[in-house]
Amino acid sequence: MSVSSLTALSPLDGRYQSKVGTLRDHFSEHGLIRNRVRVEVEWLKALAAEPSLAEIAPFSAATIAELDAVIDTFGEADSAAVKSIEATTNHDVKAVEYWLKQRLAHNAEVIKVSEFIHFACTSEDINNTSHALMLREGRDGALLPALDAVIARFRDLAHQHAALPMLSRTHGQPASPTTLGKEMANIAARLMRARATIAGVALAAKFNGAVGNYNAHLSAWPDFDWEGFNKGFIESLGLEFNPYTIQIEPHDAMAELFDAVARANTMLLDACRDIWMYISFGYFKQKLKEGEVGSSTMPHKVNPIDFENAEGNLGIANAVLRHFSDKLPVSRMQRDLTDSTVLRNMGVGFGHTVLALDSCLRGLNKLEADPARLAADLDEAWEVLAEPVQTVMRRYAIENPYEQLKAMTRGKGITRQALHSFILTLAIPEAERQRLLDMTPASYVGLAIGLAKRI
Repeated sequence: MSVSSLTALSPLDGRYQSKVGTLRDHFSEHGLIRNRVRVEVEWLKALAAEPSLAEIAPFSAATIAELDAVIDTFGEADSAAVKSIEATTNHDVKAVEYWLKQRLAHNAEVIKVSEFIHFACTSEDINNTSHALMLREGRDGALLPALDAVIARFRDLAHQHAALPMLSRTHGQPASPTTLGKEMANIAARLMRARATIAGVALAAKFNGAVGNYNAHLSAWPDFDWEGFNKGFIESLGLEFNPYTIQIEPHDAMAELFDAVARANTMLLDACRDIWMYISFGYFKQKLKEGEVGSSTMPHKVNPIDFENAEGNLGIANAVLRHFSDKLPVSRMQRDLTDSTVLRNMGVGFGHTVLALDSCLRGLNKLEADPARLAADLDEAWEVLAEPVQTVMRRYAIENPYEQLKAMTRGKGITRQALHSFILTLAIPEAERQRLLDMTPASYVGLAIGLAKRI
């Protein structure tokens, strides 16, 4: 059976491939090989540019340009050539070294120092640096833009519906009113904070040899400051240098990133469930899509499928991401290989996250508020004004205000007339009495409007 969108084992490469295509360049096998080539080339350039390493002649501008072109033009055919070499070596990083020597065999300057390709490196020096670059690219180039689009839509909804009153529900029961926009602002604020945490994770890398002590480096140049040099090399790639490692970089920064993404996903899952409920209540209607079917048997159905799809994919994403953050920082003594196969699945965690963000955004773009339905709900909940009435009673030292309103309203519906009759009996200033009489569930929203507009 040939591999296609219909026969792919993973839905990310099948049904949903068009939704997560931006991640392929970062987290595919090709993306990993491309970054390995980048690290190897940049390491060779760094060695050649160091005057203290006299045995490595500096490269001419033409050779540097060619080395840069190797990175910039690296394509799928090049990855396939590397994989062909790997079929013989049975070692993926060694295959990159051999491919580079073949690719640059015509360049006399490179051939003269070709044994400095992969000089003093363990494979993990190349791999951990490549993985950090992949994560940074995938985060900054795909995940954060998708999250930004969702946050922007929540902010739009917050501003659009800032003054649209809505009945709150705590424990599923009617509670002090808010506005629809304020509830959207709450979601936007949480996601904005989570976004800052994701973006702020400094991705770390090591480049210190087989067990982190520069053993091989010092065997060749014992008096050279390899730690300082390699630190500068890692930082030149925009990564944070980790000076204390075993053979592998311990993946703590990765775990921090995966946890941060999972936390944002949990917030979004919470939002999707709430919006699902608001649609169920009729607070939101969904724009119809021509030709779309909601049920195979019930023609009237317009289902909140985008939020349901988002919720499902967020669950899968978090299961994978949390496994990453639990497993990756753990390695037996100086190295075991259990991280290798796990790291190949980084695109799975990011893929289901990006897919969920896409689904959520599509759902948000279909939403239309129903002011009449929101108003009807509020008009049936005059009991929520028991809170301001008893609070004003407290201000004027009326005894047992909470208990009086509790007896009147707890577990009962209450009419506007009944509440007004009670207010008229209160020994409070006339201006305060009138303020309470003028109050409605729809007007009792506190600072919600301003808070929604401010986000």
